[in-house]
Amino acid sequence: MTAYLLNLFALWLGKKRVFYFLSLVFVVISGCASQPVLDHNSMVKKTDPYENINRKVFVFNDYLDEYLAEPISNAYQYVAPQFVKNSIFNFYTNLRNFNVIFNDVLQAKFKQSAKDSGRLVVNTSLGLLGIFDVAKDLGLEQNDEDFDQTLAVWGVPEGPYLVLPIVGPLTLRGVPGAMFDTATNPTSYIGAPIQLLSILNARANAEGALKFIDEAALDPYLFTRESFLQWRRNLSSDGKGNQSLDFDEELDESALNSTSTLPKLRNSFKASSLVFDKTIYHFEKAVEDYRQAESKLNRFKK
Repeated sequence: MTAYLLNLFALWLGKKRVFYFLSLVFVVISGCASQPVLDHNSMVKKTDPYENINRKVFVFNDYLDEYLAEPISNAYQYVAPQFVKNSIFNFYTNLRNFNVIFNDVLQAKFKQSAKDSGRLVVNTSLGLLGIFDVAKDLGLEQNDEDFDQTLAVWGVPEGPYLVLPIVGPLTLRGVPGAMFDTATNPTSYIGAPIQLLSILNARANAEGALKFIDEAALDPYLFTRESFLQWRRNLSSDGKGNQSLDFDEELDESALNSTSTLPKLRNSFKASSLVFDKTIYHFEKAVEDYRQAESKLNRFKK
């Protein structure tokens, strides 16, 4: 049971950077959110009928984060080289593409599934099992698809808002969605120490956003609920901006003749050279990160 909850928690944390970015957008757009709205109470009751229980669980999760996750995360943030943190994030994001591709197909997004498959192959091979995100340099951006979005496409309503212990915010539709994604994600079958490392790394990456909510939000629970629901509805409606591009758009004549930093994709040799150059750059950056980490450890020993 513990491993199952940790898997769900890892799934949730893996999306928190996007979640908190959309939180910032939500704050800007809804600067006057405190103004009265017609039938506001009935709308809130329908969306969050278990608010009293959810708030208590939210406080429990907050205490758990403050007194357990945050101290460990801060130590990890200080000691671990940036290269290690980036590599762990890239590795797990690459594995999550199995879920993305599967849900692409379930949603009949066949062009996107081809693109996401290409991203998985490139990063697994040239990116050394995904620790380097070299596919991004070829225009293969990371997409975000999960079974919750698939259920939304199939017409399943989102249901009431829930806050689960350790797992965090979900909707009723998101519960089976998270269970299905956990079962089909390869990271669920990796050893517990590696999973914990992923959670720790995700918590470290979310440090700035968590502090922002604690310091800026008058009601952190309300802020989290509204921004989470906005984010999930945005994903379910495919309102993802420029995140998803078709092959036709990436390889059209205007893209090939653009003045971007990437070489023209007409010449596959040049594109391959770019990938290898970026890999060498990542290795050089890793050496520098390790040197900085060693310096920190030496100061700590003194």
